[in-house]
Amino acid sequence: MSNSSSTSPQREAFAGRSAFIMTAIGSAVGLGNIWRFPYTTYENGGGAFIVPYIIALLTAGIPLLFLDYAIGHKHRGAAPLSYRRLNTKFEPLGWWHMIINLLIAIYYAVVLGWAATYTYFSINGTWGEKPVDFFVGEFLKMGDITNGLSFDFVAAVTGPLIAVWLIAIVVLSMGVKKGLAGASKVLMPLLIVTFTILVIYALTLPGATKGLDALFTPNWEKLADPSVWIAAYGQIFFSLSVGFGIMVTYASYLNKKTDLTGSGLVVGFANSSFELLAGIGVFAALGFMATAAGQEVNEVAKGGIGLAFFAFPTIINQAPFSALLGVLFFGSLTFAAFTSFISTIEVVIASLQDKLQMPRVKATLLVSIPLMVISVCLFGTTTGLPVLDVMDKFVNNFSIVSVAFLGLVLIASNKKLGMLGDYLNEISSFKVGFIWRLCLIGTSAILAFMLFSEIAKVLREGYEGYPSWFVNSFGWGITIATIIIAYLLSKLAWHNEPKGEK
Repeated sequence: MSNSSSTSPQREAFAGRSAFIMTAIGSAVGLGNIWRFPYTTYENGGGAFIVPYIIALLTAGIPLLFLDYAIGHKHRGAAPLSYRRLNTKFEPLGWWHMIINLLIAIYYAVVLGWAATYTYFSINGTWGEKPVDFFVGEFLKMGDITNGLSFDFVAAVTGPLIAVWLIAIVVLSMGVKKGLAGASKVLMPLLIVTFTILVIYALTLPGATKGLDALFTPNWEKLADPSVWIAAYGQIFFSLSVGFGIMVTYASYLNKKTDLTGSGLVVGFANSSFELLAGIGVFAALGFMATAAGQEVNEVAKGGIGLAFFAFPTIINQAPFSALLGVLFFGSLTFAAFTSFISTIEVVIASLQDKLQMPRVKATLLVSIPLMVISVCLFGTTTGLPVLDVMDKFVNNFSIVSVAFLGLVLIASNKKLGMLGDYLNEISSFKVGFIWRLCLIGTSAILAFMLFSEIAKVLREGYEGYPSWFVNSFGWGITIATIIIAYLLSKLAWHNEPKGEK
């Protein structure tokens, strides 16, 4: 047995390639596919946006996916161990990945809880005639942070939040085959069926074509705007779960002779196909909403939380068979969010198992219970939404982009791309070479532009009008602390010293 696998002889594995593909798609397809892609497309040229989007998929998303697969599969570990084995100096990058996933898990859980709760609310339209007031006031009971932080627990939020964590703990305790793959095997077909029915239903609503026209009518002039291209690369980057450890970890559970690039192409195109399906369903519904209100689509179009918890309840209130539409939409959000949620926790669990050679159930409890407590204390309270908003912004736009950019620079400058490309070619059907390496170098330049332009914007304008002390604490403060903690974790001794290049 080689050194690269000597520290984990009993490492779990997916039952086969199809189980891996289904699980990887489950991680990639999440809330961003449903509530980010449609609005991003609409805002950035409509049908014309598909051009930079496909180019971004081919030149950044899939090449990064291949890179993550190669690192994890060759070095047989979660992000910290795999990066250490790639080069001992790279280990802090792996821990940075791990902490990013930890942060995402603690706030992603509450949105998952909201989606599950709203699935139930859909049955009788609990949100009433004013969904915005209900969500912010009655449901979240959101406090005013300008008067300071108020961590008063909100029962309607904390109950589902705890339930989400407990279900995740059970699933993750079952391991890779029965837990991760088993959940995806059930939830992904459910998601596809549920969302397909939703799209078909939305297309039958009066005004659906108005929404589709608004989404797909191309504004070719937009392609001359660099921000549209950056938006396309950003959407692909955030949607595919690349560059921050999830796919590295998942690939480490694959059998030795798995076709990595073939699997990556399936995952990449499946994720984008679902995004296109989501765009059709969402904008057909928004077209109905605009028609019913006598407004234009641009007056009702929203993205993110505004789409899910403001616009869609309004649509559901006006639609025939409203309960069905609500259950389909929020059920889809719940299924998509859960498979992504468990993938983030898995990175943390696998990292701990690698470092301490700890059994699965013990590692799962040691990771998940403290995270659940932090998640409930931060996001099950009246200050939960503002904290979530700031953390999500900084984790996605600064931490993930920074670690991906730095990782690409270090791997390329240490001449590892050629070695990893050769490894992919040994076992894969779709071969990579100079163009693949060139795409990754080009991607690093795009990530650098995204990072520094966002930093400049937030330093200049602040973020969403939040007080500077609040942004400094939950934004910049957590971002900087993440880097420091990652470095310190890399200095802790391993249970069995893993081999790696100096």
